[in-house]
Amino acid sequence: MTREEIHALLRLPFEELRRRADAVRREVMGDQVRVRGIIEFSNICICNCRYCGLRRANATLRRYLMPRKEILAAVDEAARTGVDTVVLQSGENPDMPAADLAACVAAIKERHPALAVTLSVGERLREDYALWRAAGADRFLIKHETANPVLYARLHPGRTLEQRLRAIRDLQELGYLVGSGFIVGVPGQTEEDIVSDILLARELGVGMCGAGPFVPQAETPLGGEPHGSVDMTLRVMAVLRLALPHAHLPATTALATLDASRGQRAGLEAGGDVLMPSFTPQCYRGSYRIYDNKKRVDVAEARAAIEAAGRTHTLRAED
Repeated sequence: MTREEIHALLRLPFEELRRRADAVRREVMGDQVRVRGIIEFSNICICNCRYCGLRRANATLRRYLMPRKEILAAVDEAARTGVDTVVLQSGENPDMPAADLAACVAAIKERHPALAVTLSVGERLREDYALWRAAGADRFLIKHETANPVLYARLHPGRTLEQRLRAIRDLQELGYLVGSGFIVGVPGQTEEDIVSDILLARELGVGMCGAGPFVPQAETPLGGEPHGSVDMTLRVMAVLRLALPHAHLPATTALATLDASRGQRAGLEAGGDVLMPSFTPQCYRGSYRIYDNKKRVDVAEARAAIEAAGRTHTLRAED
């Protein structure tokens, strides 16, 4: 797929584009929606990303790191509902001992051998990634955020796109199934950048690619900027399905935040096959404030979106 072909797809009448993407999704991925439970176990972060509410400079945020006992309790709850994967997500915190997270992963695998474990903790040393892989971690989620190196540096002070891509390749070499992704509508982004994002995801051969709309957070330098377009995000999802037919595509919580009535269902209808409801304990959710007005997506909301889209799932009825 060429750059010109992706531009042309993005400009197709949406219903035609959606139908094509949905047909590929049905043929390649089937009708079952994969449900992955997120546990946001820490909001401590050393980064100062200009769009993220977890940024180091945000002094208004109550910082936390969940004890292992609470993480495992949240995993137990997720497993009871029938999710196929748990995602342990946090800010970037190099002071968090790699051995502690490895012990947590090993404990999860001992309690729930069939449950896949995904980590999303940002850039770390290759030996940390190797330790977690040896402990039983199956997947790693680390978005490339934008394929434009100049925009990347502007959004992530002190960081480079090259560093992020090195981390992704380290993870792939260690045997992780890697998920990446990018923001749609972040200030400074062009359509050419979006095309580059899709091409980069193809080049990397990622197992999952999330494309969520930009949602501002008040305590960041970009807090006064307009949010990204839901409609453009759905277009991007549909093109991603055509460009990466075998990759998992989540209908993000950001879609539900900007369009509570149809966002995630529309994402599933535009080629998506993954939902990621939260299992973060209620006492921590308000402090994991990547962006403002984050929609609470629990198992009930995930099930409703899946069924409204006419799809199937493995969630248990009692929940």
